[in-house]
Amino acid sequence: MGRALILFVKEVSYPILAAFGLPANVLTAAILYRGKCGLTKGITRYMVAMAMSGLLVIIFHVLLQGIYGYYNPNSFLSLSAVCPSDVYLRIVTLDYSVWLTVSFTFDRFVSICCPKLRLTYCTDRTATTVIVSMCALSCIKYIPFQFMYEPRFTKDNVNWGCWPRPAYLTSIWWIMFSWMCSISLSFLPCLLILLFNGLTVRNMVAASRVRRRLKGNDTEAENRRKSMVLLFTVSGVYILLWTTETVTFVCTRVTVSPVDGNHTSPSYIANEVGVLLIYVNSCANTCIYGMTQKKFRQEVKNAISHVTRCLSHLLKLVRM
Repeated sequence: MGRALILFVKEVSYPILAAFGLPANVLTAAILYRGKCGLTKGITRYMVAMAMSGLLVIIFHVLLQGIYGYYNPNSFLSLSAVCPSDVYLRIVTLDYSVWLTVSFTFDRFVSICCPKLRLTYCTDRTATTVIVSMCALSCIKYIPFQFMYEPRFTKDNVNWGCWPRPAYLTSIWWIMFSWMCSISLSFLPCLLILLFNGLTVRNMVAASRVRRRLKGNDTEAENRRKSMVLLFTVSGVYILLWTTETVTFVCTRVTVSPVDGNHTSPSYIANEVGVLLIYVNSCANTCIYGMTQKKFRQEVKNAISHVTRCLSHLLKLVRM
């Protein structure tokens, strides 16, 4: 029953995630790229990059692995020559998406709490540099994944599948690398986001007290409030959706019992639920922007109206 339930959840949820996440992330990136949502260029750069990284997560994790690979277990993705690169691309895209969220949180922390540093750091150029650097670091960090696998079996002189080499499970260097990957992907980002948000809240509380005494600029206070709403919504949803996978990581690592393929084991079910929530996070930012940004909602309405008019015009031409 446990096996049937968790597989049923995956079979239903993954197509829904793909159907919503693909167009949602493309639409979000296109709207934000136009620069008509009232956000600074730096924030816009981060938001576009986060939408595109979310799109890559949906493509590699949900579409290719969760749907295509699930229903086609003997596809080209299972070839031993392709399998390590597939694993590498999946973890790189996920890591890149995670650290973009951390970078955005740090950028907002600097903007709100460090007025002197803000002038030089919170710029379009810095945002572009950080986005490119995070991509390069994610690609470099996981290069060993290309060399840690060996073929699972050979059929008709063709190598299929891949699993970790025996040295990966016994070598101290491989074990350290495994810990580094897991900490970098789950525990450390959550810790940094909580730290930056905590410092930001403390600064905001102190600043609001000063403004109440001095009767500060209402426009400045409103801008800071909007920035705070966007920051806390993005990072809060991230923490909420990543918590299950982070807890699973801690439990499986501490007990030195990696998650196995037993579909009825609590560790397997907890891991699959955590992974599913991670993929939901890749679709969540579009909903967040819609809830917190009035101009973004208006741009979405304009885009939908434009597409509707184009489809209506196309149908008229077809009927003619």
